[in-house]
Amino acid sequence: MNAAVRAVVRMGIYVGAKVYFVHEGYQGMVDGGDNIKEASWESVSSMLQVGGTVIGSARCKEFRAREGRLKAAYNLVQRGITNLCVIGGDGSLTGANLFREEWSSLLEDLLQQGLIDSEAVQKYSALHIVGMVGSIDNDFCGTDMTIGTDSALHRIIEVVDAIMTTAQRVCLTQRYLSLCSHQRTFVLEVMGRHCGYLALVSALACGADWVFIPEMPPEDGWEEQMCQKLSEVRGSGKKRLNIIIVAEGAIDSKNKPITTDHIKDLVVRCLGFDTRVTILGHVQRGGTPSAFDRILASRMGVEAVLALLETTANTPACVVSLCGNQAVRLPLMECVQMTQEVQKAMDEGKFEEAVRLRGSSFNVAVLNVGAPAAGMNAAVRAAVRVGISEGHTMFAVSDGFEGFYKGQVQCSCSVTSLGHNHMSHMVVSAYLGLLDLLAARGEHDALCVPMVMVPATVSNNIPGSDLSIGADTALNAITDTCDRIKQSASGTKRRVFIIETMGGYCGYLASVGGLAAGADAAYIYEEPFDIRDLQANVEHLTEKMKTSIQRGLVLRNENSNDNYTTDFIYQLYSEEGRGVFDCRKNVLGHMQQGGAPSPFDRNFGTKIAAKAMQWISKKLKESYRQGRVFANTEDSCCLLGMRRRALVFQPVVQLKDQTDFVHRIPKEQWWLKLRPLMKILAKYKTSYDVSDSGQLEHVVRNRPKEADTSTL
Repeated sequence: MNAAVRAVVRMGIYVGAKVYFVHEGYQGMVDGGDNIKEASWESVSSMLQVGGTVIGSARCKEFRAREGRLKAAYNLVQRGITNLCVIGGDGSLTGANLFREEWSSLLEDLLQQGLIDSEAVQKYSALHIVGMVGSIDNDFCGTDMTIGTDSALHRIIEVVDAIMTTAQRVCLTQRYLSLCSHQRTFVLEVMGRHCGYLALVSALACGADWVFIPEMPPEDGWEEQMCQKLSEVRGSGKKRLNIIIVAEGAIDSKNKPITTDHIKDLVVRCLGFDTRVTILGHVQRGGTPSAFDRILASRMGVEAVLALLETTANTPACVVSLCGNQAVRLPLMECVQMTQEVQKAMDEGKFEEAVRLRGSSFNVAVLNVGAPAAGMNAAVRAAVRVGISEGHTMFAVSDGFEGFYKGQVQCSCSVTSLGHNHMSHMVVSAYLGLLDLLAARGEHDALCVPMVMVPATVSNNIPGSDLSIGADTALNAITDTCDRIKQSASGTKRRVFIIETMGGYCGYLASVGGLAAGADAAYIYEEPFDIRDLQANVEHLTEKMKTSIQRGLVLRNENSNDNYTTDFIYQLYSEEGRGVFDCRKNVLGHMQQGGAPSPFDRNFGTKIAAKAMQWISKKLKESYRQGRVFANTEDSCCLLGMRRRALVFQPVVQLKDQTDFVHRIPKEQWWLKLRPLMKILAKYKTSYDVSDSGQLEHVVRNRPKEADTSTL
């Protein structure tokens, strides 16, 4: 939420508005006084890395009554406030809309009581509201992700990873002591009274054995099915640890709660497994916000201010939402009504309706190509398991294309044993390799088989896809490192840090990482710069050092310029800033490729690989003729990528015109439009284009079924 608050304040000041904090939510609005304070540019500094919300939040019974809303209206009129950015769930946003609808009558009551005059009634005749959804449950219809959800997933996955490591350590110790009978089952309860998003997505991300969510109660006899599944997994000898994830609102088909203690007793009684219960509780609400949440909240905050600027007296209250990777505006009450319909359907036992409202034998080889990217194992795991479930025989090709021509192909592999060659002489990427294989079909009939590429690179430089597996983990690594670097300057005045990021010629990591970390500038290849730009940045930082924010952060993409290297920029800043600030440099290097994959990368990899495998199965059946597979059309060799709001299969031959092969980047990059946003939030004067659509859209109740194989 702090990133959203920061974005609203700075964008509001940037466009010339006077911005106020309302501390403690609606309670602060009702109480007035010091709870409503004017915000300044400096007042939102150093809050990006802080969890929760620095302006506080509180439940307010008074605001539910008209008398409370009357007090709130008086406090706003006293300060001339007629625009509200509300961050909260469906309850908070519903209350805001009611407040807006009653605004005129509330002013009339204040006029009759003599608290305001007729001039104030005319001057402040309309209240405009824009909402942003802040909820870790991701239970608001109309948006793909709510602010806070990704950070909550980080907390859950961190706990699960720690538990799995602990259990494995115990197993190794017991094996060393020749006590191999030691086995454990962990039952984890996560938040979600009415929405199972956290439970379901975290279960996918960590490979849980069983999951319980309120939207899909298990059928009668689930106890026997679950115990049989756990027993089979243990009996295979490949796994000595079981994970069961339970949403706190999980119920059975008879609306009876399914508790962690009940599951534990069931496993102990039926299987005799050593079973432990862990209730995560409010751990999920805390901690450092993820890079995804910071970027999402920053985009939403800026979009909310733009929406308020364009609002008229007849414009309905709207909520800023995320659809795919696009920011959209939706009617607030349409979203609230649909969210309430979900709960109503669940209360009435219409669980299939609730799920709908939430949004719902061949040989196949899998190989990794190029540098490693976090989340690749999740993609391989999903591809192998979906392929096996489709009845295919799955083969693993070790060490990419090099292993392919050397014949390093194995059947029925472990999904974690698949290597990827990232040696210096391995210059053929998956994208270029697919183009070469496609071109060689005329000479080799054996290559006339369906091929699909799943984008996986930390650089996020694949043509045909807005996002790549591994980029989110790299962004989190950059953001975490920048947070620590900035914290190191807390005891030192007037210091500027120069940070070099990876990405080849693609400036995605530097630009979006800079937005998430609150950088003052980011130098990239796609946006040429010269010595005048560097000098302007130094002058900007010199002025910044005169304020209470006496530190600076500058990011540079590793190949942004052959001559203006990291060392050159460091020396320039050091010399030009002499006597005003000192300078330090850091080259992050390969640490951006390592670490545990983020929840986003794990789930994005799982979903995109599963869809790719389903597409392969479909194409195999379509191209099977006379006892063999023969696929030689352009649409049988595709890249599956995220394009704006959908996952799309695109023939790789059609992507050639969109590719800069010399610099290995797409010719057009969607994230470049976020760069002005970063500059605005760093107090530079620049122009910012209106959102992706800039128009109020309507909630899509149920996405249409697939019309063809090109879009999923």
